[in-house]
Parts: sequence; structure tokens; C-alpha cells
Amino acid sequence: MYFAIVNGPNLNWLGKRDPQQYGGETWQEIFEYLQEKFKHHQLGVELKEHQNNIEGQLINILQGLENDSNCLGVVINGGGYSHTSVALADCVEAMNKPVVSIHMSNTHSREEERQRDLLGAAANGTIIGFGKESYWWGLQALHSLV
Repeated sequence: MYFAIVNGPNLNWLGKRDPQQYGGETWQEIFEYLQEKFKHHQLGVELKEHQNNIEGQLINILQGLENDSNCLGVVINGGGYSHTSVALADCVEAMNKPVVSIHMSNTHSREEERQRDLLGAAANGTIIGFGKESYWWGLQALHSLV
């Protein structure tokens, strides 16, 4: 059994893209940190990761996770698609597994277009503004939902 973390566009550039906003660690470093922390807290499930820059591929990933009986739920960082993709939000809303949306930055304090969160509205809940810890809090929230 596992929880999936799904990352949208440009999150493969963590550590490189706007480190003041997103920190200096790469996604691989953050994922290793989460795996170690998850193991230490003995939450009883594994973590698997997915990333894609293409909206339709993210939908395909989510639909595949929906059909995977070993996947207990999803933490999603939709990146810029969180604010623009009705199709991705529709997919999240249709899922019968819990989904927690996260943002590393505090989107409420950013540009107006980032304050609208279609994925957050479709998910079971949203965690924002805690940097890499947003993933950790999202995983804990997900754990409380299964």
C-alpha cells in the first residue's frame, strides 16, 4: 500500500527555479527527506512519486492511481495548473480516493492569478505556505483520511 505524490509543471526544477520562493533543495532531495521522515513516523505505507509538465499526462497519472487498489490516496502539487486547469480539477473531484492539494508557497500572498485554486477546491483539503513541509503536512492529512 502506498500514498502517491503527484507534481505538476516545473516542480522538476525545484532548487533551480526561484529558490527564494521554493527553497534551494531539488525535488529528489525533498522526496528523500519525506521518505526518511515517513519511515521514522511509521505511518505504515510507502511513498511513490510522479511528475509531469503536461496537463493531460497528469490526468492520466491520476486516473491510473484511481484504478490502482494499492494506492490509498494522493498528495498533489499541481503547480501552475492548480490555478488554471478545470480538467485537472474535474479529475480530482471525480476520484474516490482522498486527495490533498499542496502549495509550497503561500499563494494567498502572491499574484492575484495564484490566489484562485481550482485543485484545492476539488480536493479534500489544501495545505499551503510551508515550503517542503507542505508535503509532509499533506501526507499527514492524507493519512488521517484513510
